[in-house]
Amino acid sequence: MSIYDYEVTLENGESYKLDKYKGQVAVIVNTATKCGFAPQFEELEAIYKQFKDSGLIVLGFPSNQFKQEVDSSHAAAEACRMTYGVTFPMHEIKDVNGKDQLPLFGYLKDNAPGVVGNSIKWNFTKFLVNQNGEVIKRYAPKTDPKTMIPDIEELLALQK
Repeated sequence: MSIYDYEVTLENGESYKLDKYKGQVAVIVNTATKCGFAPQFEELEAIYKQFKDSGLIVLGFPSNQFKQEVDSSHAAAEACRMTYGVTFPMHEIKDVNGKDQLPLFGYLKDNAPGVVGNSIKWNFTKFLVNQNGEVIKRYAPKTDPKTMIPDIEELLALQK
């Protein structure tokens, strides 16, 4: 199994399989526009712009599971674009824990458990995925996205 076995839906309702990103390094993050960590969008966008031509994709997955997201997927994506300049793909609002969780997040959590178990404790939990769709590392919500850069660079160097 890998992330390539999962289908997800963009904020505009368009579904696709993650295998469209085969061969790329991915950062997958659960987001919320009203979260205190929302300024991380700017850093995630900067990382995306810095490395997208080298094979990085950043994928944002809004969740209202922690009651810090707007009501519609489109409004969440629009807030990301207008407030933080986000250009990486944003997806529909879905749960990241529990029986109604997006299946992708079940896979991510199973393959990169947190310090105190598998569940996602807050918004802006970040997962780094290699070019084969395998989860390499999980970063806590409070972890500054810039600290991921050495790990991203290492994975991108492996593909050359």
